Amino acid sequence: MHVVIMGCGRVGSTLAHSLEDRDHTVAVIDQNPDAFRRLGPAFAGTTVTGVGFDREVLEAAGIARAAGFASVSSGDNSNIISARVAREQFGITNVVARIYDPGRAEVYERLGIPTVATVTWAADRVLRRLLPEAEEPLWRDPSGSVRVDEIPAPDGWVGRTVLEMQDATGARVAFLTRLGSGLIPTRTTVIQEGDLLNLFMLQAHSEAVHEVLANGPEEH
Repeated sequence: MHVVIMGCGRVGSTLAHSLEDRDHTVAVIDQNPDAFRRLGPAFAGTTVTGVGFDREVLEAAGIARAAGFASVSSGDNSNIISARVAREQFGITNVVARIYDPGRAEVYERLGIPTVATVTWAADRVLRRLLPEAEEPLWRDPSGSVRVDEIPAPDGWVGRTVLEMQDATGARVAFLTRLGSGLIPTRTTVIQEGDLLNLFMLQAHSEAVHEVLANGPEEH
């Protein structure tokens, strides 16, 4: 598919190369022509100098045939205006905007513009490294009801099956990482030392789930 990216900073240039590596065509827009140097000589796409909410600039970037639009410049206002123009004037449904202000990000999400709140995302990542495992989840659904926690296999559960863990905790093991490779477990998969587990659970039950994980299985 064809994707138009507004902003050729570190995120925009990295995104452009990632899309090309996946055999998509890319056009990058930036007000500063020197910014395109970040793309390097290997970039095979189109570069357009201008602002991402200018109709002629967008048309030069191939917006008419685009299946996706990403606004990832350093300005919140430019990003959201560009995203709205792409969606409302050109009918691009697959649109995302990077937003630094968390409050604005929530507003635009409610308006139907998917956002990546850079500050909030970075703070959450740091929190999950600083705080105990049970305090900050890997992911929450928009309602806040469901969370995903990423935890190393607790010692007490090593040698037990995924089914035993699920029955005891009420959580679901979505996938696990073992020796650097992802694995979707079955009910009979045996948990091994060093496994990294990703568990879906209800937010309201998370404290109880982590208590069971820490205490290990009941012995009969």
